[in-house]
Amino acid sequence: MTYDLLSIRRAGAGFTLIELMVAVAIVAILAAIAVPSYTQYVQRSRITEATNELSTLRVRLEQFYQDNRNFGSTATGCGVAVPASDAFDFTCNNGGGSNQTFLATANGKASRNMAGFTFTIDHDNLRQTTAFPGASGLPRNCWIARAGDAC
Repeated sequence: MTYDLLSIRRAGAGFTLIELMVAVAIVAILAAIAVPSYTQYVQRSRITEATNELSTLRVRLEQFYQDNRNFGSTATGCGVAVPASDAFDFTCNNGGGSNQTFLATANGKASRNMAGFTFTIDHDNLRQTTAFPGASGLPRNCWIARAGDAC
């Protein structure tokens, strides 16, 4: 009986079940490490977007003040339109009870994995982080991007 050497090699080609299970386990471990890091990266980028929008809103309100001698702020709004974002809801109102002050707020949306994040800015350019998951000592008189950040 003669065996064709090529047939024997083909019969032994492929991966064993153990080799496949080891490969899947390695991919699962890498994914378990990478996914939380990626999520935090996306959150930090959304925080940067929100704080940039708050800064831009403040500049627009200052320009409104130059033209009108007030911020046009009421209990429910300000003299300029608030920005729109897919990750944050922006609000603006009179922070001190008159149209000579304002308080602009960015609240994170739960649907975009930003629940619990809140940033504010007022007419005196006081920037505060009032809610941030995992951060202690709130409110802080600065905008933080990570739970361990300091002002």
